[in-house]
Amino acid sequence: MRDGVSPSCVVLPAGSWATVVEFLVARFPGVAPTIWAERMAAGDVVDELGAVVDPSRPYRSGARIYYYRALAAEPRIPFDEVVLFQNEFLVVADKPHFLPVIPSGRYVQETLLVRLKRKLGLAALSPIHRIDRETAGLVVFTVQAATRGLYQNLFLDHAIEKHYEAIAPARPELALPLVHRSRLEENPERFMQVREAAGVPNAETRIALLETRGAWARYGLTPVTGRKHQLRAHCAALGIPICHDQIYPVHQPENTDDYRRPLQLLAKSLAFTDPISGQPLRFTSERTLLWPSS
Repeated sequence: MRDGVSPSCVVLPAGSWATVVEFLVARFPGVAPTIWAERMAAGDVVDELGAVVDPSRPYRSGARIYYYRALAAEPRIPFDEVVLFQNEFLVVADKPHFLPVIPSGRYVQETLLVRLKRKLGLAALSPIHRIDRETAGLVVFTVQAATRGLYQNLFLDHAIEKHYEAIAPARPELALPLVHRSRLEENPERFMQVREAAGVPNAETRIALLETRGAWARYGLTPVTGRKHQLRAHCAALGIPICHDQIYPVHQPENTDDYRRPLQLLAKSLAFTDPISGQPLRFTSERTLLWPSS
């Protein structure tokens, strides 16, 4: 791990390449040969024993090669995560709005995972679930690879209670609480969106009214299933799109973040029985949502 970022790994397949660098150039045509030469000269390409791979290293199928990507400077996302809980098996973090959970696309250093790896020095740290970059709140990480599956199974078996809060338009005509079920599918016409479609429901959300202030209301959202953008899509379908949502109901252009207008969706609480200790655990985000001024 270097500055919180673990290396990428590739297993060399059977082939007739004379050297490792010949394979890498063929495998990653978007990376120029000069870039691989620079990485090797800097010691950024190593084998499974940690030995530096140079341009003359003969090709051997089955070998594992680890390489570190050159990272462009990223502007800092000006909000901080908070570690709410840590033991030898788990880390529970309270994520701010706008911070991605894992590296993807233009975000590497400015992600919750990499920040926590740097801060805590835990190279094997891994999230067992994710929330949207725009959403704030609780994210659970495992510390040890050996016990990761035990905690991942809690989500697969729906053995975790998850509760969210959202600020959205008040709709007195909605008979709350209610359970909304629908079929969510990728929207081929709108990148990143999902949409409700005909067919057997695959997404279920429980919605309750917590508080009303004028034209706005604070809702409690409990996802029974965990589909992509489920809460955002369901709220929009019910006529209560979440305040400052840049995707639902209308997808705004990318890279138009306004730090003054965060999505008013918060992963507020998590509760489960620890599969190792058998003890009940409950965590609550310390963050609160912001009511619109008008």
